[in-house]
Amino acid sequence: MSFELAVQSAIYTRLNSQLGYNVYDSVPQQVDSSQGFPFVTIGEDTLNEWDTDEQNGADVTITIHTWSRYYGRKETKEMQGAIYTALHRQQTNLSYSGYLFVDCFFLSSESFLDTDGQTRHGVQTFRVIIREL
Repeated sequence: MSFELAVQSAIYTRLNSQLGYNVYDSVPQQVDSSQGFPFVTIGEDTLNEWDTDEQNGADVTITIHTWSRYYGRKETKEMQGAIYTALHRQQTNLSYSGYLFVDCFFLSSESFLDTDGQTRHGVQTFRVIIREL
C-alpha cells in the first residue's frame, strides 16, 4: 500500500459521497456533452515523506480538476466551492484502513477555458498530511 493510493482513495470516497457530480481518477475517453458534463477528476499528486524512527508519514499535495460545459464560470465555481467544503479541514472525514489523516487543507485554485474552446476547467490543490497507524 502507498500513501498516494490511500489519499486518492479517501478523497475519491469523500467526494463521491458529498458531490452531485461523477468523480473519476482520469478524464473519461468519451464524454458526451449533453450527458457527461459536469464531472470531477482526481489528478496529479506529489509526496514528501517525513518518516521518523517511530512512525512513517507523508505530506501529499493532490490536484482536483472540475470540468463543465456551462457557458459561464458559475458552474465551475460552484463545483470548486463544493469540493472545498468537502475537503478543507475535513481530515476526520477521510479514512483508509491502516492510515491516520492528520490534516487536509486547501492550497489554491484556478479556472480557465480549456483548449477545446467549450469546456471550463477548474484546478484546485489540497495538502494532506497522513501517517501509518
